Amino acid sequence: MAVLALVGCGGNKTRAGKSGSSYPSSGSRTSGGSSSGGSTARGGVNDDISRSQSTRYRDNNDSVPSGPPPDISKLIEPVPKVEPRALYGNKSPYTVLGQTYSVMSSPTGYVERGIASFYGNKFHGYKTSSLEEYDMYQFSAAHKTLPLPSYARVTNLENGKSVIVRVNDRGPFHDNRLIDLSFAAAVKIGVWPKGTGLVEVRAITPGEPLQDLPPPPPPVAAGGPKPGIYLQVGAFADVSNAERVAQQLRSANFAPVQVVDAQINGRTVRRVRVGPLADVDRADEVTTRIENMGLPRPQVAVD
Repeated sequence: MAVLALVGCGGNKTRAGKSGSSYPSSGSRTSGGSSSGGSTARGGVNDDISRSQSTRYRDNNDSVPSGPPPDISKLIEPVPKVEPRALYGNKSPYTVLGQTYSVMSSPTGYVERGIASFYGNKFHGYKTSSLEEYDMYQFSAAHKTLPLPSYARVTNLENGKSVIVRVNDRGPFHDNRLIDLSFAAAVKIGVWPKGTGLVEVRAITPGEPLQDLPPPPPPVAAGGPKPGIYLQVGAFADVSNAERVAQQLRSANFAPVQVVDAQINGRTVRRVRVGPLADVDRADEVTTRIENMGLPRPQVAVD
């Protein structure tokens, strides 16, 4: 069976179940893929992955449980262990919404900072990309390129809280998002109820003592500088090309625009960046404006 169940982010808002309370955007997800049949998941969910994204799920919009969040302190974080690669969800390369991604051969050494979102009730009990059932009360996550399954420590750069997650899903396929956390993981590190957060994702090699991992980034000190969101529009070996793009951005009233030298594989490149930006919504808005200028889609950097 050639099945690749891919789950990605859309633009819907997250809302509470039956309480009527509204919550910020979680980077709601859509799913694709095909299969010759379906399955019944936890809670009586009839998950027929051969159906289209618009009809597969019971709910149209994502939501969180009504009432107060669960007691996260009683939930146990996963213990990284050696596992075989999932039969599904590891096809490489793969394409979603016109973008092509290559799955990493190994998670070892992976560290990246960016914007986290989360997903919840709409997908609870349905199949992930690896064809496991999604349980929003487990510490799990979706990532575009880490192998399935793999493990990572996710740290909220604004408060220093961290959680170990098992990555068993693909996504988030939404501009500017690095990782989609389960509802439980989002609550544990304070991404819920805001909806998004600035995080560091550090892969964990099974068998490596957790105490040997580099310590998580410290929380932001009261009154100290907060992590900043930057949009990298390009990295150029030629300084004149970097300055040309930077001037285009300045002429369009983007500010501040920086040209920053960096070393990549022993070569000096000039990174053209816009920022720092005030928040995630502003970063999304500026990304759209830059793309509408005909420039490449910028990449998010969190410093």
